[in-house]
Amino acid sequence: MTTSIFIAGFGGQGILFSGKVLAEMGLGMGKYVSWLPSYGPEMRGGTANCNVIISDEPVGSPMVINPDILICMNKPSFTKFQNNSKKNSYIFVDSSMIDDEIRKDDVKLIKVPATRLHKAANLVLIGKIIKETGMATFEQLEYGLKKAIPARKVERFNDNLEAIKIGWNYK
Repeated sequence: MTTSIFIAGFGGQGILFSGKVLAEMGLGMGKYVSWLPSYGPEMRGGTANCNVIISDEPVGSPMVINPDILICMNKPSFTKFQNNSKKNSYIFVDSSMIDDEIRKDDVKLIKVPATRLHKAANLVLIGKIIKETGMATFEQLEYGLKKAIPARKVERFNDNLEAIKIGWNYK
């Protein structure tokens, strides 16, 4: 089984870190993983996206063109990438930032007001995604967070884990 994930938003929203958490989670599950970040020259406020593939087999290409899971953290990303999703895929959006409706009827749109729920909105969405899709356990996701968080920011672990719990429990 292979799951392709595309995360998109503005720089500074934790797009690349979200991808790293998912990649570390996959590695902890003994899967083959690809993590390919991309960001504009503006750093904060510019465009950012991340391709993540978690698979039972070696990953041939790190590029995600038609994702199984699309995560949009802002309106321009949603407008640009929503039509790329595969049939029967998931699109998760931060409804605090995106009020548009989807133009496709063959995907499952899940809206979470992530920015209103926690300052680490990216991790709120990650918690919701893992719970909704069942692709991993909470413990496996927690492991991914532990591995992804840099040593210089280890004091943020509990706050980040709280954001994941909020997303995990969001109805």
